Amino acid sequence: MIRSLLETDAQISQKMRVAEKPGLLRQLAIFLAHSGDSWFWGLGLLIIWFIGNAEWRYKAVVLVFAIAVCAIATQAIKWLVRRERPRGEWGQLYRKADPHSFPSGHASRAIMLSVLGVLLGPTWFAAALVIWGPLVALARVAMGVHYFSDILAGAALGLLIGFITLPFFEAVKPVLLSLFPWLL
Repeated sequence: MIRSLLETDAQISQKMRVAEKPGLLRQLAIFLAHSGDSWFWGLGLLIIWFIGNAEWRYKAVVLVFAIAVCAIATQAIKWLVRRERPRGEWGQLYRKADPHSFPSGHASRAIMLSVLGVLLGPTWFAAALVIWGPLVALARVAMGVHYFSDILAGAALGLLIGFITLPFFEAVKPVLLSLFPWLL
């Protein structure tokens, strides 16, 4: 039964794939697939932390904190499961740096950021992330670096981390501020 599910997953994933098909859809998928990179978000949030007001500094710190938690959780699961990525040429950096595909780190991060966008606001920020998050996840399948089930699992993990981050952050905030008083 598991073999049948994995075969169906591979078939669905192959139908969604545009990595080998030149055109606008492929270019859009490439852009979206890269837009979920953690380095991109880390750099952007660092800039927001430096130039933003107190409200946006707080949001930036919470999002960086959540990205770190999400990365640790995702990598732990990836190294336990050790599912190989789908075969393909695109995304060699991802394939070499992280050979495991389950769950998708990009999907977990994008969905987690979407949840936190809704929880932290403002509305325009939440709306942008809620639209962007699923597109990033789907782009990872479209570019052939994940199976569909990888992004479903990543999305579930992202939802969980997104909803627990704020209470957890508020609980550890006194410790963080005692260690890093300049943080907020």
